[in-house]
Amino acid sequence: MLFKKNHYALFFMLIFLLSTLQKSSAQEKSLHQIPQLKNPITVPYLQKMLKKKGPKLVLNSKIEKNLKKKLQTDPVIQNLYEAIKLNAIEIQKQPFLKRDIEGRRLLHISREMLYRMNILGMVYRIEKDPVILKRIEEEIITVCNFIDWNPSHYLDVAEMAMAVSFGLDWAEDNLSESTIELAKASLIEKGIKPSYNKKGNTGWVGSNNNWNQVCHGGMIAASIVTADKNPQLAAKTISRALDSIPQALISYGPDGVYPEGSTYWTYGTSFTVITAAMFESAFNTDFGLAEFPSLIESANFKLLTNTPSGWYYNFADCGDKRSKQGDITLAWFASKTGNKSFFEEDRFLSPAKEMGKLPRYAGAGLVWISQFKEKGEQKAPEAWKGDGDNPIVIFKSPESDPYKYYFGGKGGRGTVNHGNMDGGSFIFELNDVRWSIDTGNQRYHDLEKTGFNLWERCQECERWTLLTKNNFGHSTITVNNQHHVVDGKAEIIDFKDGEIPEATIDLSAAFKGQLEDSKRRFVKDSPKSLLIEDTLVASDSTNLITWQMLTVADIEIVDGGAILHQDGKKLKLENLSHPELTLSVISLDPSPLKLDRQITGLKRIEIRIPSYILENQKTTLRVRLSGY
Repeated sequence: MLFKKNHYALFFMLIFLLSTLQKSSAQEKSLHQIPQLKNPITVPYLQKMLKKKGPKLVLNSKIEKNLKKKLQTDPVIQNLYEAIKLNAIEIQKQPFLKRDIEGRRLLHISREMLYRMNILGMVYRIEKDPVILKRIEEEIITVCNFIDWNPSHYLDVAEMAMAVSFGLDWAEDNLSESTIELAKASLIEKGIKPSYNKKGNTGWVGSNNNWNQVCHGGMIAASIVTADKNPQLAAKTISRALDSIPQALISYGPDGVYPEGSTYWTYGTSFTVITAAMFESAFNTDFGLAEFPSLIESANFKLLTNTPSGWYYNFADCGDKRSKQGDITLAWFASKTGNKSFFEEDRFLSPAKEMGKLPRYAGAGLVWISQFKEKGEQKAPEAWKGDGDNPIVIFKSPESDPYKYYFGGKGGRGTVNHGNMDGGSFIFELNDVRWSIDTGNQRYHDLEKTGFNLWERCQECERWTLLTKNNFGHSTITVNNQHHVVDGKAEIIDFKDGEIPEATIDLSAAFKGQLEDSKRRFVKDSPKSLLIEDTLVASDSTNLITWQMLTVADIEIVDGGAILHQDGKKLKLENLSHPELTLSVISLDPSPLKLDRQITGLKRIEIRIPSYILENQKTTLRVRLSGY
């Protein structure tokens, strides 16, 4: 009996080991399938290839010479530099920074420091003004005397490290020895070394989100400027970054959709392009960053999520509206491709006094803007689909079209980074009015300070009580007044472009246990209308299906639908398939919860279909939105 017990124990142990080896092999295979960056970084490589003199971060002597030459002749560079100088004047009126923690973050201070060093540093490179130099030095001393840079929230460390690195690199030749020593010691002790504390907040190292891009960018900047002090640590840190950054960049695939939305594209991508620019200036190579699959293609995604009304297609935790400034991050893609569509010249030429506060990487951006050489103009498509973790589809009209048509629809799931329960949701603009809206984002600190658990994403997690996060706050379908299945991914299964573009999204996974099948089809069936067609198969547990559209328009209920009124314009909503069902309008102003985002005039239009009216548990709901 003892032999048999030992025999079975050995048998199950062998099965477990075999399973573990297979799992490890699968993980290794999956890792090898991710495109890799070139990584020759060793201490000898660093000592041989890293620039020895002059600036190394985004600028080097050759690049700087070209920039100064362009500054003499190029109106875009002249105008943007004028705006940078105006920003520098305003910075010098501000008090020095304090280690002011907001909730769990020092991020607002780190970002302000990066802004100050980028702006002041660029003015100093051009003007060599001793007053600017003094201010840079004082700013560096101030933050380097902070007790730490808040490593519990590593974005704070990363942006502060990049800030100090830029200030040091662009002014180092003329800073005092004591300031240089303080800055380099701080970059090593408060910047790089905490990133190796496995008990700290270092999950970003191999993550698939913007933290990876931002944090590695900050550590790379710090490593480049401190390589003379600790080449072993610098080489180790840059090498780690080159191995890890692809884990984040694969999220852009396969078509360039950034799953965290348009404004997070700007955040994550801006640090990636700064990293590429730093590598080029310091090593004469970006180690393959610009060629990474789907990164360049993501510029089309960014361009396409700018809508005619001036809003973004603001899915995920995206901001609402873009500024009037030219897109500095997008301009990097213009410099790499020569595509004029990515270079917002008119915006860069708007009056410098009207640009206001520039992005915190505007100094670095001036460099790659100066490198743009037009090679043609390839317009973004008017019907476009992007797959990936958070797939989207967009239909838009040509710029000359008087209706200014824009539709954005999506699949995805709640568990994606910064994701919502918004599979099947859509926005719709016509005549410069956004009729179907996305409820957008909320300020994280305002929620976190109450103890609200914003970041856990289980099915019953608190995040989904918020209107901005759950399906009740999006223009989609809801079944039995329940939440979508948080990990049920809605996929785009069909797409056709051309004069009458259409796309079909399979929502079945989002309604597992609620419906047997759910497919939503969007059709731009005329230059001023959108058809939404839902083909639904109920299950035994289906009681009520609710079609939803979120809007801030005034609503007039009419036979067979409604007329929406907004900004002096009108939109007709027709219930083509079930005209006998009267629309309901639910006021969401004020929103249901005190912690919800409050949106003036917010309403949810509903078409409610009880399961008992379905024939053979099936129905097709067809709704048409059309302008006058």
